[in-house]
Amino acid sequence: MLNEEAALPAIVSHLAALDPAPLEVVAVDGGSADASVAIARAAGWRVVETERGRGRQINAGVAAARGELVVVLHADTVPPADIVAVIATTLADPKTALAGFTPIIRGPKKTRWGTTAHNWAKTWYAPLLFRPHLFMRGCRLLFGDHAMFFRRHQFLAVGGCDPAARVMEEADLCIRLNRFGRVKLLARTVETSDRRIAEWGALKANWIYLKVGLLWAMGARERLHEHYPDVR
Repeated sequence: MLNEEAALPAIVSHLAALDPAPLEVVAVDGGSADASVAIARAAGWRVVETERGRGRQINAGVAAARGELVVVLHADTVPPADIVAVIATTLADPKTALAGFTPIIRGPKKTRWGTTAHNWAKTWYAPLLFRPHLFMRGCRLLFGDHAMFFRRHQFLAVGGCDPAARVMEEADLCIRLNRFGRVKLLARTVETSDRRIAEWGALKANWIYLKVGLLWAMGARERLHEHYPDVR
């Protein structure tokens, strides 16, 4: 999380209602200047504070986790009530190394079905076009809104996420973990905020998603985050 005080009350409520309950909730803060840390601590979550950067923050959270099965949940993404059971059932298959949920992009006024459909499609077409050999090995490219989950020991074995990455760290992790098994997109859904689309408009948002993905696929890593500005 980073300056997520507006989104946190909803996710606090949803995580408190999970059945079964998770072993723990670790909130990884990248230097919030608002009430995010106070809200997380009031919810009873364990707070880990680290430098800003999604790759670095994911690494810090997984390192701090006490359990073997870990899900990376963005503060503006709402999981299903049975997420813990879904994760346990999915990773009971040793041939699956990483999986994630299908995100429905939704705001207070509308559901963004066009961008939701594109996000689903690029999970398939991106690896097919740019990493076809991995696609044939069962690799799909998942992103932050997918609530990705995996085994902690395998994450650590591949060196985790690129600590310098501020965007596309999840796609890179899919490629790294594919050495241990399939990377799957589940038919089950999560809901994620449409705040970027509301800010940029649908056409601009999808162009930014596509541009960042293409740059990453062609090997660009330096300053990639500059093409993907924060929206809170």
